[in-house]
Amino acid sequence: MNHADQVMNWLKELGFTHCFFVAGGNSMHLLNSARQNMECVPFVHEVSAGIAAEYFNEARAEGQRAFVLVTAGPGMTNLVTALAGAFLESRELLVLGGQVKSSDLASGGLRQRGIQEIDGVSIARPITKCSLRIEQPISQKSFVDAVVAGVSGRPGPVFLEFCLDAQGAPAVDDGGSIANEAMSPKVMQTKSRDLSRAVALLTASQKPVLLLGGGVSRSSLETLMPLIEASGIPVMTTWNGADRISSDHSQYLGRPNTWGQRSSNILIQQADVVVAVGTRLGLQQSGFNWQEFVANGKIIHVDIDDAELTKGHPITTLAIHADANDFLQKLLVEIGNSKTVAWNSWLSDAQKVRASLPLSEAVNGYHEGFLNPFDFALQLSTICTESDQVVPCSSGGAFTVMMQAFNQKFGQTVITDKGLASMGYGLAGAIGTSLSHRDRKTVLVEGDGGFAQNLQELATVDVQQLNLKIFIFANEGYASIRMTQRNYFDGAYLGCDINTGLGFPQWEKLASAYGLSFLTITSNWIDDHKFLAAWNSDKPAVFIVPVHPEQTYFPKISSQVTPSGGMMSAPLHLMTPELPNF
Repeated sequence: MNHADQVMNWLKELGFTHCFFVAGGNSMHLLNSARQNMECVPFVHEVSAGIAAEYFNEARAEGQRAFVLVTAGPGMTNLVTALAGAFLESRELLVLGGQVKSSDLASGGLRQRGIQEIDGVSIARPITKCSLRIEQPISQKSFVDAVVAGVSGRPGPVFLEFCLDAQGAPAVDDGGSIANEAMSPKVMQTKSRDLSRAVALLTASQKPVLLLGGGVSRSSLETLMPLIEASGIPVMTTWNGADRISSDHSQYLGRPNTWGQRSSNILIQQADVVVAVGTRLGLQQSGFNWQEFVANGKIIHVDIDDAELTKGHPITTLAIHADANDFLQKLLVEIGNSKTVAWNSWLSDAQKVRASLPLSEAVNGYHEGFLNPFDFALQLSTICTESDQVVPCSSGGAFTVMMQAFNQKFGQTVITDKGLASMGYGLAGAIGTSLSHRDRKTVLVEGDGGFAQNLQELATVDVQQLNLKIFIFANEGYASIRMTQRNYFDGAYLGCDINTGLGFPQWEKLASAYGLSFLTITSNWIDDHKFLAAWNSDKPAVFIVPVHPEQTYFPKISSQVTPSGGMMSAPLHLMTPELPNF
């Protein structure tokens, strides 16, 4: 047994089952060992392997965990976007990287000595919780401590770079078996004083909102949902918490955001207390005009990262440094024990507002021969089942349309990565999600611009024969960039569509090249027998959604350029186009 074998045994004991990789000479011992211990899934490009592993772990079935294996140099640098995305979304992502022999490492001012050598550890350090080079075999404790750092406190990526000679060196004394609970670190308990203050603020409120973020785990909902229902408190979600409650639940009031649902943005601004749990309340959530976020109410902010609580925006009444799931359960139990709380009138009025404001607004119009993307998202909601996994890409018009108009069902998994908002995330993320539950249908909605950045992974879809349904919004360009250039630069378009220099494949030929089913859908797509045959199959399929290049994406928060060249944004409740009397 060499050290690479030992490392894979340790990972297996820690619950890792899958290795997503792109092979390379400087990681050869690790890959050979992974082959004997893990289900190994090859990818065409390293960034896709990283994104897929992030989504796999976010959606994973119990008893599964994936890590990424890349080689030195370009293998590592190709992965940087995936590291950055997982870092900003606070998601675990373990990456093992190869490196040249320790004797070939550059020193004394040299840029490079070994073939493909680059200092991956230094590159990864700002966007990981732990970045470590291993030049000689590492102890079991040091290895486990590094891996567990990725799931302790606020989760994030870990990058471990193994020199080639360390991989192939004889195994070291491993110190015995690893504790099974190593990947379930200690929960940060809520302080009783903080809980009491939160209960007092909430029970005194007349118009509260419980805002659930991605820090509220899906697994906790089995316990939390009965408590939420017993409390009667109105619930909203962030985009990362979108699947924590069904869209048709009587207490659900939608997803507020700078690209949020109009009714939700109006209602959260009317709340007198917002309990924001497991969300960092970033600028996209509060709006860039954060000074007016819940301007007439009080904010209770619960987060596991103290830096998010003290960053200075938005203005909070009570900041609680605690685990979101622990706090929420204790809060709801306390509220349930109180017999003085009644928010029925507020909830009833709020639902009337929701019912009066459609998710597909007439301002976006219709174009002959093209589909309205908001109507498409609403229709897609009706045919997706409770067991489906939905990946609404991560940027651009397709993303915001889905997050505004898609009606999720409880039991669905909805995963995105909005912090980095990188194009190209959709397909790789959908592959990882699909691999996590091969028996479930995975639905990807992506723009043609974003899809083109990672379309090589259709090869992985084909080889793995995933139950993946791919919907591509084909509008011949970058919808959000085009909209920005139209709104702020009088339509001086550049590099945003086919007419200004972008190129796109012939989609049918592309799908055919990978042996995938293909269909361009039309206005009656939901009843088309050809569509239904592909939709109900367990094989992958590509569907083109024709969207007009001049399609608008309203409502949105608009900004104005100030005389000094800066930007001034409207508060959340004043979305464009404004409603009468607002």
